[in-house]
Order: sequence, then structure tokens, then C-alpha cells
Amino acid sequence: MDFILRDGAAVGIRPTTSDDAAALLDFFRARSPESLHSRFFGVVGDAFLQEESVRLTRMGTEGGVSLLATAGDDDVIGHASYHPSGHDRAEADFLVAESWQGRGLGTLLVGAIADAAAENGVRRIQAAVLPANHRMLQVFLDSGYEARVRPEPGRLVVEFPADGTPGARERFEEREWLAAATAVEGFFRPRSVAVIGASRRHRTIGGELFRNLLRYGFTGSVFPVNPSASSVQGVFAYPTVEDIPVDVDLAVIVVPASAVLEVVEQCSRKGVRRLVVISAGFSEVGGEGVDLQRTLLQRCRAAGMRVIGPNCMGIVNTDEAWRLNATFAPTEPERGRLAFMSQSGALGLAIMDYAGRLGLGLSTFVSVGNKADISGNDLLRYWADDPSVDVILLYLESFGNPRKFSRIARRVGRRKPIVAVKSGRSPAGLRATSSHTGALISASDTTVDALFRHAGVIRTDTMEEMFDVASVLAHQPPPRGPRVAIVTNAGGPGILCADACAAEGLEVPSLTPPTVDALREMLPSGASPQNPVDMIASASPADFRRAVEIVGRDPQVDAVIAIFVPPVVTRSEDVARSIVEAARALRDEAKPVLTVFMQSRGLPPDLSADDLRLPAFTFPESAAIALARAAHYGAWLARPHTPPARFPDARRGQAASVVARALAEEKGWLDAGEVATILESYGLPVLEQRWCATAEEVEEAAMAIGAPVALKGAATGLVHKTEAGAVALGVEPADARQAATGMVERLRAEGHEIEGFLVQRMAKEGVEMIVGVVHDEHFGPVLACGAGGTLVELLGDVVVRIAPLSEDEARAMLRELRTWPALTGYRGTPPGDVDALVEVVLRVGVMADDLPEIRELDLNPVLVHEQGISLVDARIRVEHQPRTGERPPRPSTSSDQSPFGSPNASPLRGSRMPVDQLSPALDDARDRRPG
Repeated sequence: MDFILRDGAAVGIRPTTSDDAAALLDFFRARSPESLHSRFFGVVGDAFLQEESVRLTRMGTEGGVSLLATAGDDDVIGHASYHPSGHDRAEADFLVAESWQGRGLGTLLVGAIADAAAENGVRRIQAAVLPANHRMLQVFLDSGYEARVRPEPGRLVVEFPADGTPGARERFEEREWLAAATAVEGFFRPRSVAVIGASRRHRTIGGELFRNLLRYGFTGSVFPVNPSASSVQGVFAYPTVEDIPVDVDLAVIVVPASAVLEVVEQCSRKGVRRLVVISAGFSEVGGEGVDLQRTLLQRCRAAGMRVIGPNCMGIVNTDEAWRLNATFAPTEPERGRLAFMSQSGALGLAIMDYAGRLGLGLSTFVSVGNKADISGNDLLRYWADDPSVDVILLYLESFGNPRKFSRIARRVGRRKPIVAVKSGRSPAGLRATSSHTGALISASDTTVDALFRHAGVIRTDTMEEMFDVASVLAHQPPPRGPRVAIVTNAGGPGILCADACAAEGLEVPSLTPPTVDALREMLPSGASPQNPVDMIASASPADFRRAVEIVGRDPQVDAVIAIFVPPVVTRSEDVARSIVEAARALRDEAKPVLTVFMQSRGLPPDLSADDLRLPAFTFPESAAIALARAAHYGAWLARPHTPPARFPDARRGQAASVVARALAEEKGWLDAGEVATILESYGLPVLEQRWCATAEEVEEAAMAIGAPVALKGAATGLVHKTEAGAVALGVEPADARQAATGMVERLRAEGHEIEGFLVQRMAKEGVEMIVGVVHDEHFGPVLACGAGGTLVELLGDVVVRIAPLSEDEARAMLRELRTWPALTGYRGTPPGDVDALVEVVLRVGVMADDLPEIRELDLNPVLVHEQGISLVDARIRVEHQPRTGERPPRPSTSSDQSPFGSPNASPLRGSRMPVDQLSPALDDARDRRPG
């Protein structure tokens, strides 16, 4: 598992195996006498080191954990271990190579050991430190753990809790955040740039890229590298990057893919720390290209170099202090305050031109290409603190680590808006599932929507819509609510705008009486002072100013859309200036003002002033859609951001043992008893029920319950019981045997052999809901809640979120359902127990997060009564967790900004734990897969 240190160097941390004894011995032998004395508290000989190397690699069989830190070609640069020293205590030891000290590696090892210990039941960790070993002592004190130091004869003993404290989480988060931001900053602010593959010929990539660097006015030094030319475009050229007589901060590589690795080796020897690889022919072509990209990344990480690309079009920084245009775009980027990341190079070319024509402009631009190293996650963390960026735009084609993206975006989104277009909405992304929940959320695009909604990312359907939203948020505050006032000089466009607002979830409210009176006083007869305000065609620029200001001060209004259709006598330029004056007067209201100028000759430039710029649209529908996206973001900002719910009464161990037995027996769908045990372990009791093997036992069970029962047959391959006739409701105890016998005969005729029966007490009536989970391959547990019962898929009324949830998120989830009125009392029916349903949603989310082997779960129906709920039917399918590095990372259960995963994640259980499961608790400090 890879980690990036704060200086950009890449290291790996993995459990030791018995094959590592020789490598660990070489590591010990290479250490200075002082380092060995600090580690072993005395002078040690080679025989001792040999024995210790073997012992440490076998610690996994003795209840301990042993980790290696590696760099380059698996060279050992650090070691950490712990061994049990009591019921819930352990003693730990650490050693870091001298050249790697002071770079953050020790802190990572402390976190990895602590996480492994916590998972194995250790509560407190002790580590002995020599009094003179100030550097290691400082590592413990700065780690964020609540470290206590007590003196003992000849040593200091540091003790700290194994489970991560909030302080430790924050420290790890900030270290990783700083490392990512520092890495990106080096690309945008180089003092010198070498273009390797610079060409003398125009209209070639190497030629145009070098030309753009010169023409755009890069403030540093530019060096062309071309072994076949003495100069390139009038600039002295060098045969290789190593021949350049000064340091090179950034190398842009424009050579054939087959030559890239050799160039990378030259850059490594030169000491270049940042590479932009324009060259194509890597993972995007498959086959050997995948291996070539893997080798490229390995060599760059071994040398401590960071990479953008390959297969990209370059980067831009329009800051006057740098003026960096390292792209081959045919147009110069305009200066602005938008940051843009694109996975599509060709699209990036068009975007730079489009942003300039809209008058928005870019601050920085990155074409990430294949995202071998630098990803959207890194860029978000840099842009979060970049004072030259107001709005972040993303064009995404894929996710590498969606949950990590969500955590980062959620933190960044509270500082500045993120607007994204995510391609890939086609049905080709459907995944075959057999449960009701799986059918409802099988389209991966639904999961992307849930991810974006959770993280506060504004998703748009098109690139044009993305820039519409950007034009609003770049210059106007997000609305504090959904209420819109419309002011127009033509009734038809006002009605179209109102309809579009309603369709997008906005409201066009009635104006307050004082507002209506003020409008009536200023408007001519025939005009309408009601919302939408139709001032008729004779409205003057002064009328627009007064009307916009009046409605903008109405307490029932959160935003204003002003629509102008040019008549013969009124100039659009004059109207534009008047609306700007009105918006300037409304600044103290913090309400956005949008404009629509329905004319063929373009939008009036007068909408832009030195201190204010108003977003402008050609059609009212576009304005309504953009405002709706901004309003959703404003609502997200206003919501309290609380941590996910946890339930101390949950018995995870009991549930996990049921899952483990089922997996050992190679079960898929669990039987009713197993399902009931798992649910009850998480405080989700099902109705009174009994499992029966024969019709006679069914009769006995029904008599024991002593009330009408539901009878459900179970057979291999039988998923939807109602459709198959395997459910009988309201069966009286006296009729139970006959009902069971008839069910056996009926299903046998359909080719199903009944294996048993579930006899369940009939539930009282209630609102039928469904709560379910599907474990997505990339996103982890995806939770759905909606209208339930037999019509669940027909109704399709379901809301999806990424589990686990906070209570606020669960309540907001329910309020989005069309079924919500049925839960709050509809047409005289009593309201349902929403609090109880919320608790079910939260407990299911925690269970799915704790037990990732649960691949599908259905609670359908969940009957919501006036008081309490009933879980009528439940189904669970389990499956082994994937054992590859693509295992979905676990979300934080204590803080959105935490690099720690769930305390119930499965990091290290001795040296036998697969490498890919090493410390999910340090998710945010590892795994540079793209985000």
C-alpha cells in the first residue's frame, strides 16, 4: 500500500512475511551504531540481528504485528512491530533509515501499528525511548495521539491509546492534505521548465507546446530538449535534460511512449521533481500500455517524482507571477477565477476557449489524462486554499477512490463550490442484481448522484450547464432558500421561467403585501404586481431597477431572475446597467440576481462592472436550471454536518460470526434464522417467527403464536416469494397445516421444492417502506430507502445514499421521497413513527459499513406504525470481500475530515493479512489511485 510523504516521496507499508528475513537483516546491518543502540538499547552483534530478523518476520504467528516500510524496488527503509504485553496492552518498536528520518515516515508507522493493534483488541500501546532519542520522542508527541511519557531508569516510556483520537485524525489529515497541496503547487509554480521533445516545427504537439510557453510569457526559464536540433524556435536546445546547466523544476515530456522511461531516468538523475507526460500509448491502449504505465509510476515514485498524465494535454496557470501555459491549445487561456480539471484532453482544449468567450476565464487548468499519479483528490486539496480560485470545475470519466473523493470534496465544498460533469449515464453501467434494492439502485449513475449529493458537489448534465452554474456562483452568493422572484417585461417568458423553476424544485412564492403594494404603486395599469412580476413591454430601465430592488428585499424571496425581451424603444444596454445598479443596492441582502436577455445579438457587456458581474442567459429555462443547482448547494451548506451515527449496543462480533460461518459454507442468501440473528445483533428485531421443516411443525408454530400468521415458503433459487405464490397472509392457526400443504403442491408444480417454512406473526397495518443495501464494487455500501411492498420496483420511489449516515442525512433522505406525505399523515391517516424509521435506516447503514461481506440486504416491507415499526421480511446475501487493491476504502465513522476508517474495519491481523487490507484507518494518507 502506497503512502505519499509530505515532501512528495512515495513509500509502501506492508506486513512482513517469512521471506523478508534477509531484507530485514540487510536493513539492520545498514544502520549506524547510534540507530541500532536507540532501537535495541545496547550494542548488538550480527548474530543477534540475524535472530531478531527471523523472529520479527514470524510475529504474526505469535499474536503480534510486524510491518516493513519500503521505497523504490522494495528497498526496506523502516520497520515497526508490536507484541502483546498483557490483556489489552502491547509494546511497540520503531526504526527508520537515517536518510528517511524527519520526513513523516515515523508518524505513518506509528499510525499503522496503532490501527493494527486496535483491530486486534489492544487498547494501550507502550514504546520505550532512550532519553537522548529526541527525534523519536517528538514523533510520538506530534502524532496527535494522547501520548503520556513517564521516566524509568535509563529510558522513557511513551504510552498512548491504540484507537485514533480526534487529534490524531486531524494531524494525519493535515499532513496528507499538506503533502498533496505541496505536490500540486510545484507544478503550477516552477522556476524553470524543460520541454523534452520540443520541436522546431509548428503544428506539432512538441512545437505548439513550446511555442505556447514562450508566447504566453512564462516568467521563468524555458529549455528545449531535442537531440537533433541545436536550437528550437530561436532558443538554444540541449541533447538531454541532464545537459541543462541549471536545476529544472518541471519537465514536460513530449516523446513517443517507447522513449518515456529513458527520459524519466534522465530526469531522475537530473533531480527533476515534477513531470507532465503528454505522450500517449499507456493504459488507455491496454495490453503493454498498462504495464508501461505501471513501470513509469514505479520509477517516478522510487525517485520521488510526481507525475501528471500520461496521455494528457498539459497544465495552465494564468497568474501574472507565473504565466505558465504548458499545453498545445490553439488559443490563449483568459485570466479568471475558475479552476478546471479535465480527464479528456480534447475537451480541455474546447473548454479553455469557451471559458474565455463567456468572460469567465481560468485561474488554473489541468488535463490529468490517465491519472497515473496526480488525481482530482490532490487538485481539490490544492485549490481549496488557493486564493485565486472561487469555483472548481471537474470533468470526470471515472473514479479510482470514490469515498476518498467524497471526504475531500465535502471538506473543500464548504469553502468553495465544486461543479462536476460525470460522464457515463448510459444503461451499459447496469449491474445484474436479484434483490429489490439491487434492482432499484443497480445503475452506477444513481450511486454517483448519491456520492455527489453527500459531498455537496453540484452535478450538471452538460458542459454548458456547468458553465451556467459557474457563472452564477463565481459572481453571486448561493441562495439561502428555494424561493425565486421573477421580474419581466413580457408575460410569456415569465411563465416559462416559473414553470422551469417548479420543475427544478424551486418555488415561485406569493410576494408579501408590502411588496405587492410597492410594485402596484410604480407599475402602470395592465401590469401585474404578482410573482412573476409582468411590467409589460413599456417598462423602462428605471422600472427594472426599482422592481428588482423591491422584490429583492421581500423576506419571502431568496433570489431574483430579471428577464428582458427587447422592444423597439428600450435599449438592452440601459436595462443591463439598471439591473446592475439594483443588484449593487441589494448586496446587503446576500441574494443572487440573475438576468435573461432574449436577443439574438448577444448578451450586453454592461452586465459587468468593476465591482460586480451579473450572470446572464439567453433563455429563462437555462437561468432557472443554473439557479436550482446553486440553491441545492446553498441548502447543503446550510445543513449541519454531523458525524455518522454509531450504536454502542450493536454486537458486531455476533453478526460477524454468522457471516463467517455462512461464507465458510459457501452460502449466498442466508436462511431466516441467520438473517434474524444478524439483524437482532444491530438492534433490528424482526417479528416473532419460527422456522419449520414440515406442515405439521407449521401448525404447531401457528398454535404457539396464537394469532393469525404469515406463512412463507423457502426454496433454492426462489427470490421473490410473492410472485411465486410462496406467501400466504392472515392464516388462522387452525388452517396453517392445510395452507402449508397447498403451498408445497403449488410450488412443486412450478418446479420448486419447499425446503422449509417461516411462520411469522401477522403485523398490524402501517405504511410500507423498503430499506436496503447494495455493496457497490467501487463505492462500498449504498443504502436505499423508499416506498416498499410488492410494488416497490413499479413505484420506483427511492432515495439513495452512501452508508453510513448521520441522523440529519437520514431525515433529509426521507423528506425527498414522494412517499413522505404518507409518513406524516395523509388524508386523515395518522402520522407514522418517523423517528423509528430513521433509526432503522441508521442501524442498517452502520451494519453495512461494519460488515462489508453483506453484498445485498432487503428489509421489505418495513411497516411504519403510528408508534414503532415492524420488520416483516428480510433477506441478506453475503460474499467474500475482494482481495485486491481495489477494495473500496472504508469511510470515516467519526469525522468527515478524518483519514481514519471505521473502527471496525479489518486492517492487520498479524502478518497473514493481505497487503491490500493494510490499515484502512489511514485511507487518506495512502493510496494514490486517482480520485
